[in-house]
Amino acid sequence: MNRINQKLQEDKKILSIYFSAGYPNLSDTVQIIQDLEKSGIDMIEIGLPFSDPLADGPTIQASSTQALHNGMTTQVLFNQLEKIRESVTIPLVIMGYFNPILQYGVEEFCKKCAAIGIDGLIIPDLPVDVYAEQYKEIFEKHGLINVFLITPQTSDDRIKFIDSVSNGFIYMVSSASVTGSQSGFGSTQESYFKRIADMNLKNPQVIGFGINNAETFNQATQFAKGAIIGSAFIKHLSEKGTGNIAEFVKAIR
Repeated sequence: MNRINQKLQEDKKILSIYFSAGYPNLSDTVQIIQDLEKSGIDMIEIGLPFSDPLADGPTIQASSTQALHNGMTTQVLFNQLEKIRESVTIPLVIMGYFNPILQYGVEEFCKKCAAIGIDGLIIPDLPVDVYAEQYKEIFEKHGLINVFLITPQTSDDRIKFIDSVSNGFIYMVSSASVTGSQSGFGSTQESYFKRIADMNLKNPQVIGFGINNAETFNQATQFAKGAIIGSAFIKHLSEKGTGNIAEFVKAIR
């Protein structure tokens, strides 16, 4: 069974952390992953930096730009992660845009992910219809889960289609904005969380965008299986470096 599915079956709320590979320094990627696991994180989203990150707010964009300046590329990331499964057991997901994957070759990219122990991909700009028609078989052949995003504007029919195509979890974007722009959840967002929970989808939901402390993590996980923190963790790295990761995680739960 895929590590993501195993983790989702555990009787606990999932805390996932996103960071940009190659940030703050090119060589930090593996150490950050190892330290996050030691600190009790359940799943990690490794951002593959891209020059035109449409869904990312200024914090993640800045870390992505810095990582590119540092020399991060798809091949460099694969080289860094070559032996990651010798030291890390939790689910690892690569989050990136479709262009670099297409340039690398979709089949080759999936094959490489499987070889090094990546469990899934999140590709915000790959439409679910295109995935279902052209790439689903390739992903499944290599044992990879592809995670799709929904927003408050996504129709019920679309959500049901995404649920039917998915085999891991659904990434619930908390609001129609870029990452890192939220500060707490209001009644509108909570009613959206409840509406999706009441749909009784076959795939559990994990909420992202706007989770930045214990309060927002608890708010989100009232209605969903887990929550994802990205911008707040990258801010922590930029302000305190890579040596205080346990302190950040401890403040969340």
